[in-house]
Amino acid sequence: MTEQQDSVRVRFAPSPTGPFHIGGARTALFNWLFARHHGGKFILRIEDTDRKRYDPDSLRLLLDGLRWLGLDWDEGPEVGGPYGPYFQSERLHLYQYWANWLVEQGHAYRCYCSEERLEALRQQQLAAKQDPGYDRHCRNLTPEERARLHQETGGQFVIRFKMPLDGETTVHDLLRGDITFDNRQLQDLVLLKSDGYPTYHLANVVDDHLMAISHILRAEEWISTAPIHKHLYDAFGWEMPQIAHLPVILNPSGKGKLSKRSVAFSEGGRKIPVLVHEFIEGGYLPEAVVNFLTNIGWSFGDDREVFTVQETIERFDLSRVNPAGGAFPIEKLDWLNGVYIREMADDELARRLLPVFEKAGYPVDLERMRRVVPLIKVRIKTLNDALDMAGFFFTPSFTPPPAEEIVQKGMDAASTKAALQAAADRLAGLPDFSAKAQEEALRALAAELGLKTGQLFGALRAATTGQQVSPPLFETMEVLGREEALKRIRRAIAQL
Repeated sequence: MTEQQDSVRVRFAPSPTGPFHIGGARTALFNWLFARHHGGKFILRIEDTDRKRYDPDSLRLLLDGLRWLGLDWDEGPEVGGPYGPYFQSERLHLYQYWANWLVEQGHAYRCYCSEERLEALRQQQLAAKQDPGYDRHCRNLTPEERARLHQETGGQFVIRFKMPLDGETTVHDLLRGDITFDNRQLQDLVLLKSDGYPTYHLANVVDDHLMAISHILRAEEWISTAPIHKHLYDAFGWEMPQIAHLPVILNPSGKGKLSKRSVAFSEGGRKIPVLVHEFIEGGYLPEAVVNFLTNIGWSFGDDREVFTVQETIERFDLSRVNPAGGAFPIEKLDWLNGVYIREMADDELARRLLPVFEKAGYPVDLERMRRVVPLIKVRIKTLNDALDMAGFFFTPSFTPPPAEEIVQKGMDAASTKAALQAAADRLAGLPDFSAKAQEEALRALAAELGLKTGQLFGALRAATTGQQVSPPLFETMEVLGREEALKRIRRAIAQL
């Protein structure tokens, strides 16, 4: 079989036990792109059987993050579908049925070993410098021994899978070719715990079969479980989906797997975001993040680094995925985000900036934001950059900076005050307050006062924006309006 299939069905099956990591988002993205390229289905399944670590906030972050990235699912929570339920905690009866079926067919067995025995065994193996693992103590018990242990433990047992004791197992990976494992290194892993909840191995095999999953695209870290799952499929008599293990995302340095915590890796003193909500809060655009993630481990071709989601869908196939791990070049994301901001329509950028400014406490309105956007869009790389660049437009009670920041090089407080007063008078008398009219009038004024334009304009910039670097001065004052611009200049004069 090739990766082409009449009915492509892939799944993203996260465990909501922590914030949504960008590595998980890349796995979800590649599954989604694969489904969309082949006209198939993208299924979201929530593996919530680890009840001790289950976190409802994690589930919310997961769903919000997928929606933010634009990864809509065809079946799953909030959508439904013919293969539900899509929460594993609601499918326990299925896992219990199939685990017991394996026991009845001789492919699995009930293990009555206590935690104390297992820990003692582990310590003994470590002391003997052996690899720790279960010794298959309950694999070949007689019926009488099983009955006795069942009574002694009050019916407390786990169900373990009978792995082959010798030989080799070969699994074909769509990215890596055949991978062969020594069966002697495989253990009789637990399938069903004593509380009736399944382990990952049982639940995902049962669910992938019952949900008719055709392809499994999952993280490289699961390679070691592939032979276990192959033997489970064989025991059930089911066909195993085609499988591909996606390359790991590495730290920006290219050394080591990208941490689950942003504080764990920094470059140049900068905090590196690695959780999806950190990218949202950091002012990144979902289009840029999707483009960025697609570039880590997959090649569009033609040496292109900027491309739309639709262009990616048209070209996406596994032959372009590099199985080697790829670094996480955060500077490339900053650049990409700036590209998407510059190419975005002004009205759309204004709409996206509104909630950023509102969250920062600015009273904003869409009309003024539309006028501000053309002045800043070529100067920002993230939405958050706009706060520093343009926050002064929306400050209700603007306070001029200290006098020393208003006074320009080669001037003193008195000359600066006089220049600002002359500028205020000239601006107040303009019949037209357009940026062009302001510039003509103030260039002439600078010559009359014997000042360099940089001195006069610098003082006006500090007075009206409170910043050394700002959007173009005259366009800025035009957006502020004559009344507000003059009010700020006069406050600066009073400050001097």
